[in-house]
Amino acid sequence: MNSKKTVNSKITLKEAMAIGIGGMVGGGIFAVLGLAVSIAKGGTPVSFLLAGILALITSYSYVKLSKKYPDRGGTVKFINKGFGKSVFSGSINNLLWISYIIMLSLYASAFGSYAPNLLQITHSRLIDSHIYANAIIILATAINYYSIKVVGKIESYAVVIKLIILIGFITIGAYGLKDTNNLVQLTISNWETPIHILAGGMVIFVAYEGFELIANAAPDIDNPERNLPKAYYYSVIFVIVLYIIITIVTIGLLPFKTITIAQDYVLAEAAKPTLGNTGFTIITIAALISTFSAINASLYGGSRVNFEIAEDDELPHHFLAQFWNQPIGLLITAISTLILVNTLKLESISTAGSIGFLIIFGIVNYVGYKLSNKIDANKLIPLIGIVLSTIALLILVNQQYKSNFLGVLISISIILACFLIEWIYKKSKH
Repeated sequence: MNSKKTVNSKITLKEAMAIGIGGMVGGGIFAVLGLAVSIAKGGTPVSFLLAGILALITSYSYVKLSKKYPDRGGTVKFINKGFGKSVFSGSINNLLWISYIIMLSLYASAFGSYAPNLLQITHSRLIDSHIYANAIIILATAINYYSIKVVGKIESYAVVIKLIILIGFITIGAYGLKDTNNLVQLTISNWETPIHILAGGMVIFVAYEGFELIANAAPDIDNPERNLPKAYYYSVIFVIVLYIIITIVTIGLLPFKTITIAQDYVLAEAAKPTLGNTGFTIITIAALISTFSAINASLYGGSRVNFEIAEDDELPHHFLAQFWNQPIGLLITAISTLILVNTLKLESISTAGSIGFLIIFGIVNYVGYKLSNKIDANKLIPLIGIVLSTIALLILVNQQYKSNFLGVLISISIILACFLIEWIYKKSKH
C-alpha cells in the first residue's frame, strides 16, 4: 500500500516535460519575438533554431548531472560539484539568482505590454504598462505567500491553456498564409547578416532557459534513468519546433514595418489578419496567462535558488530566515523585480538575462566536461557546449555593445557585483 503511494507521488515523464515546456514557453516567446525579428529580419526562424541547438547541447550536461546528482538545488548543486564551495561557485550561483530576477522582469514587462490592449487605465500606454507590470508582480508574490500548492496548480493549467492557444494560432495563421504576400520576407534576400542572425538568437536565448527547471525536480522523477533524458530532450526539441513555426507564421502574416511598430505585443498583432480583433484579444489573453504563470513559477524558483545558495553557505544565513512562512528570498526577489521592471527597457532586460544564462550554461557545460568520467558523459558534447556558449556570448556582447550599450553595461555591472558581494562575504567570514 505504502510503496504504491510513493510511486503515485512521483513526477511522471509527462509532468516532467510540462515543467520544461512550461518553463520555456513562459513569457519568453511573447516578450522577445518582436525583438528577434527587429535584429534578424527574415532569418529569425534560423535565430531560434541556433539558440535551440545551444539549449539542446547544454541539456546533455544537465541530463548527465541530474542523473548522477539529483538534487532540488539543480543548477546550484551542479556548479558546487564542479568548483567546490568557492568564491567562484558562489558568484555564479548568485548570478543564477539575479538571472531569475531578470527573467521575472522580462515576463512582467511582457505582461505590461499586452495588458493595455484589453483595458487602458490612463491615457498613456507607457504608464499603463508599468501599472500592470507592478500589479502582476505583487499579485504573484501574494499567491506565493498564500500557498505553494496554488502556484503548482496555476502552472499545470496554464501550460495546457497556452499550448492550446499557441497551436491554434499556428493552425489558423498557417491557413491565413495563402492570402498574404508577406511570405517573401522569409527568403534569404531578406535575411540579415549571419552575425545578426546569431545575435538575434542569443538576445532571445532567454526564451529557452526554462528547461533547467527539470533539474530541480530530478529527485522526484519516476524512473529517472529512462525519464530524465526524455524529459529534457523532448521538451527542448518540442519548443524549438514550436518557436520556429510561430516565427514563420508571424513573419508570413505581418510586414516587417508592422512587426516593428507592435514589437512588444507582436503575437497578438499577428492574429489580426486572419481572426481580426477576436484573434488579437485571444492571443492577448494567452500572453497574459503565459506571462502570469511564468512569473508565478519563476518567483518560486528564484526564492528556492536564493535559499539553496544560503544553505550552501554562499550567501549570509539571514537568507534562510522565514517571512510569513516563506524564505525571505521570495520578498527580496519580488522587490528586486519591481525595481528592474520600472528602470530598464525590454531589450536591456532581455540582453542581461541572455548574458547571464549563456555564462551559467557555459559553466554547467564545463562542469559536465570536467566531471565527464564521474557522470559517464561523452566529453565532446559538453566541450562543444562550452565553445558555442562562449562564441554566442561574444557575438551577443559585440552586437549589443553597438546597439544597446546600456544593456551590456548593466550585464557587466551585475556580474562584477555578484563576484564582489561573494568575495566580501567570504572574506568577512574568515
